[in-house]
Amino acid sequence: MESDTRRFVLTLGCPDETGIVARIAGFLADAGAWITEAAYHSDPESDWFFTRQAVRADSVDCDIDEFRRRFATLADEQFHPDTEWRLSDTGTPNRVVLLVSKESHCLIDLLGRAERGEFPGEIAAVIGNHAPLGELAGRFGVPFHLVPFDDPQVSKAQAFERVAALVDAEDPHAIVLARFMQILPPELCQRWAGRTINIHHSFLPSFVGARPYHQAFARGVKLIGATCHYVTADLDAGPIIEQDVIRVDHGDNVADMVRQGRDIETLVLARGVRWHLEDRVLVHGGKTVVFD
Repeated sequence: MESDTRRFVLTLGCPDETGIVARIAGFLADAGAWITEAAYHSDPESDWFFTRQAVRADSVDCDIDEFRRRFATLADEQFHPDTEWRLSDTGTPNRVVLLVSKESHCLIDLLGRAERGEFPGEIAAVIGNHAPLGELAGRFGVPFHLVPFDDPQVSKAQAFERVAALVDAEDPHAIVLARFMQILPPELCQRWAGRTINIHHSFLPSFVGARPYHQAFARGVKLIGATCHYVTADLDAGPIIEQDVIRVDHGDNVADMVRQGRDIETLVLARGVRWHLEDRVLVHGGKTVVFD
């Protein structure tokens, strides 16, 4: 039943010190919260503490807004000023916008997961710079917006302004570059910081930029991979959420690598997006803590 599965999820990162867990546990106990998940990590290099706590929503003696107000008071009074925290409600689906180009494999995978009820969010819209994937989105009942980047009468800056307007209208929790193949301008990287997720078709930091499979083939690698990461103004250098690899050999050509790499790309992107939507990813500096 929904009352049994709905959760309030608290994530928190702060300078490490004695008593953090006790303060959080006391707060949850005072609210009658029934903890279903609790994860912790203390990073000795940065002296930063991370936690994710999930509690049964039906056990808490108030709604999510009041719960946030209470925790905000606690954080202001008893936690370091640099503390970062979030309280979310799984009863309110997170909205997702997908940005795509010509490649369909990541789009098909995410749309399929959503249709099967395996995706912890709502795909609100697909925005593409080529028309063919519009029909695919339509089959799943998801609105598709075409924003061409090759129209000689429209500059790339104007095209990105249109993309930004469409994205912002949906107020998404995640903007997923599902093989979008366009470099976001710095101002959008900043505006959507911590919400924009990319799938890069290599095991970063190897083979940054365009045509990574061709780069991998030229180097004769025996493993190819994919990397799901947050987008920053530094190309393919944002905090990494998830990675995986698959073995190739001397008999594989570039087309073979591309074909095999698609399988890894879809899995890595699906995991990364799921963990983001479930508030399992905490970012500190250029690194992530993932409570998977």
